[in-house]
Amino acid sequence: MNPGIWEFVKVHSNDLSVEGITPSEYLKFKETLYDENWAKDDNSLEVDFGALDLSTPHLTLPSSIGNGLQFVSKFMSSKLGGKPEISMKPLLDYLLSLNYRGEKLMVNDTIDTVNKLQTALLLAEVFVSGLPRYTPFPKFEQRFQEWGLEKGWGDTAERCKETLNCLSEVLQAPDPINMEKFFSRVPSIFNIVVFSIHGYFGQEKVLGLPDTGGQVVYILDQVRALEEELLQRIKHQGLSVTPKILVLTRLIPDAKGTKCNVELEPVENTKHSSILRVPFKTEDGKDLRQWVSRFDIYPYLERYAQDSCAKILDILEGKPDLIIGNYTDGNLVASLMSSKLGVTQGTIAHALEKTKYEDSDVKWRDLDQKYHFSCQFTADMIAMNTSDFIITSTYQEIAGSKEKPGQYEHHYAFTMPGLCRYATGINVFDPKFNIAAPGADQSIYFPFTQKQKRLTDLHPQIEELLYSKQDTNEHIGYLADRNKPIIFSMARLDKVKNITGLVEWYGQNKKLRDLVNLVVVAGLLDASQSKDREEIEEINKMHNLIDKYQLKGQIRWIKAQTDRVRNGELYRCIADTKGAFVQPALYEAFGLTVIEAMNCGLATFATNQGGPAEIIVDGVSGFHINPMNGREASNKIADFFQKCKEDPSYWNKVSTAGLQRIYECYTWKIYATKVLNMGSTYGFWKTLNKEERIAKQRYLQMFYNLQFRNLAKTVPRVYEHPPQAPASAGPSTMTVVRPKERQVCPLLRTILKRDRRSN
Repeated sequence: MNPGIWEFVKVHSNDLSVEGITPSEYLKFKETLYDENWAKDDNSLEVDFGALDLSTPHLTLPSSIGNGLQFVSKFMSSKLGGKPEISMKPLLDYLLSLNYRGEKLMVNDTIDTVNKLQTALLLAEVFVSGLPRYTPFPKFEQRFQEWGLEKGWGDTAERCKETLNCLSEVLQAPDPINMEKFFSRVPSIFNIVVFSIHGYFGQEKVLGLPDTGGQVVYILDQVRALEEELLQRIKHQGLSVTPKILVLTRLIPDAKGTKCNVELEPVENTKHSSILRVPFKTEDGKDLRQWVSRFDIYPYLERYAQDSCAKILDILEGKPDLIIGNYTDGNLVASLMSSKLGVTQGTIAHALEKTKYEDSDVKWRDLDQKYHFSCQFTADMIAMNTSDFIITSTYQEIAGSKEKPGQYEHHYAFTMPGLCRYATGINVFDPKFNIAAPGADQSIYFPFTQKQKRLTDLHPQIEELLYSKQDTNEHIGYLADRNKPIIFSMARLDKVKNITGLVEWYGQNKKLRDLVNLVVVAGLLDASQSKDREEIEEINKMHNLIDKYQLKGQIRWIKAQTDRVRNGELYRCIADTKGAFVQPALYEAFGLTVIEAMNCGLATFATNQGGPAEIIVDGVSGFHINPMNGREASNKIADFFQKCKEDPSYWNKVSTAGLQRIYECYTWKIYATKVLNMGSTYGFWKTLNKEERIAKQRYLQMFYNLQFRNLAKTVPRVYEHPPQAPASAGPSTMTVVRPKERQVCPLLRTILKRDRRSN
């Protein structure tokens, strides 16, 4: 089957005939393997979110998945078609609602019909056409107001003319191109709230702490890009407005030497963005002092949402214009707040735990005491279905491939026997799905050829890191022949990242060893210093492989590096050797290190399992490798370096093509433009479908109140004075208060069962 398309069938053993069945029937059969009584119970809780989406247009082609914004513009054009005076009234009402702190934008109340709006647009366009192109808006603001038009059309006569013409075209005959262009210019977003709650969220000394990694880097880069794009848009709109972006995270009094106990912290390299930290509260209302695992935080989230909402309204002096959630906890809180305030909401999963643990839905009981997946999967379902749009980094994250379902696709139909059956969880053909790939910070990750920007002060440190002959607590192994190119990899030291796999490929391939050296940056070097069981296994395996293949003299193993600035220059120093970056993961959802390496001009080889397969055009801007076939992968790398040895210009060709690919598709500028366009367009789409959305909103509110809240009460809360937090990002090992056994609300079971039958 094609990605996103599922058919459920029953094969009769006596004659091998095939009979189609519903998702619900399939799930009931699956349940008999785990809980036969639940499967046979007619009153088992069954949820069908798809039954409430019948009036919402959906995509039909797998190739369209992830292009939601484009298709929403088409759907809006279709819905607004007809006689403008009637069909365009919702658009006029939306424009009349635009304001900044009570000051009208674009249109004032004197324009109360579509005909009046069309007339005003025509008069204004003729007028600005007679002005010099760069005439500033204040020079003709008074004339605009006479026609019922306010600031927000543009900062110059030329910009105003373009926006006026764009809206006139939409009113005359709506088309998706002009629709999307117009909403990219509408001044509707000034204040943004971003939720990232778990872990230690900070700007320094946090990476490597429990539950703290790439998501923090992603969000800080995201915020900088969004602010820069907001400021540019506000300028072009001709407004004197100060935007604000707040990153909401948890205040942790026991901050372990970080700034996670500081309530308000400016985001570095921004003008108007801050980290706002709000504490979790104990049951008696005190601030919870210690870190709590991301798997254990569910009892705190509802109160956290309430406290955060009050802080946000105070600091912003009003509601935000856009709320973006991150991971399960941030997405749930974003859902609660967006529902309460009526604000447009976007969500970003980063990782969906259901896809990381095999059969974690049907075997949820076995895992629940440790991971509380009953809460997590319920929260994921609520957030996915509440959100106005969902941001993903790759197509495969949504719908996978012909061979493997995507992370979101795994949530289409699934069951948790004894708890809940999801006949339809989330549909990947929903137009809320959008692909917006992040970039790398180009002030840190820039091409090795930009000599004037190179951080030469760091070269002595990097020289020691790569080439010193002595083993230290930071690196082991050495490179005997420093004239060889270097193949380089940097990742966590776990099984999925497959760094030990790369080392074994290298050790087994004599041709590759003759051509290049190997440098890996990964994990700790001493197993006794790690508290992560999987990392300990991989550390021991690394040492064994180095001894087995006698790699000393050809390999340098460097422990994990958290200095992004130095890492950027390290990539460039590898490029100086005409080396390559290799990302050998068994599966990689996106591949930020691939983006970083390509930004620095490194020739890049990356796994064909996951996001990197979309980033790299194989054989043009880099190369795909199959992590399941190490011999084939290592031969492909060796053949590349042999070709470069025979034709040195080939390396430059691949390097240049990689940079071109990045500039065309993978920059934070492109990302920020897409996300703000989503915020504006889905904001109007939400208004346009307000009546159709009411039933689903009520359904979700009921599901939250009768299901999630009961489940959250079963998650143990931590005591005020626990042992120190563990170094690994696993579930909390603190002393806990354990509540009573879980019970599914019988009222909810009956209501949802009847509701589904009525649909």
